[in-house]
Amino acid sequence: MQCPECGATHIRKNGKKKGKQNHICVACGRQFIDQYDPPRGYCDEFKRECLRMYVNQSGFRSIERVKGVHHTTVITWVKAVGELLPDAYDPETVPEVGELDELQTFVGSKKNKVWIWTAVNHFTQGILAWVVGDRSAETFAPLWAIVSLWNCFFYISDGYAVYPQFIPDGDQIVSKTDMTRVEGENTRLRHYLARLTRKTLCYSKSVDMLKHSIRLLLHYLKFNDVPVPA
Repeated sequence: MQCPECGATHIRKNGKKKGKQNHICVACGRQFIDQYDPPRGYCDEFKRECLRMYVNQSGFRSIERVKGVHHTTVITWVKAVGELLPDAYDPETVPEVGELDELQTFVGSKKNKVWIWTAVNHFTQGILAWVVGDRSAETFAPLWAIVSLWNCFFYISDGYAVYPQFIPDGDQIVSKTDMTRVEGENTRLRHYLARLTRKTLCYSKSVDMLKHSIRLLLHYLKFNDVPVPA
């Protein structure tokens, strides 16, 4: 037997650690055992299963109960993936008619309301741009900076007072009846993410975690799969 530190062969037994024989090198004092357990970790397929559960209405503690992995580990995976994903993907065709809406949720506590502003193409599925914040013009401005580049013929929204501050005169249609696309996309967000379900015990503890969750879900809805964290 050789010391893994200095290569010396003058080795003595030195008690046990976790049921395994421990040794000590007389020459350098390095302690070691004969055979170490293989490094612990989860395979990619296991991580993928947990993340797929997450974007199919399972909360972190629900995944913990079913899969046996600690909920903080799943949180770490969602953060790792969410930090690498884009907010949204460029539309395959530039929208001719855009729809805009706001989705209310909570961050930190049920007393702290935040809104997810979403923008979609009236004729195709998928959220093309979004922002998270309060219900002010300052929050909507970055979203409009993206949407305005579409140069749509007109934009459909509800009658909320912020929209006319940005949408040029004559380009806005106020009609809840014609907002079925964006309201349907917002309903999908609520359906797939437990933290957005109405009257739920799940809610985001931070805005960053909410954003990571939305990015992961939008990727899943577009590609029918989830990335695997390193």
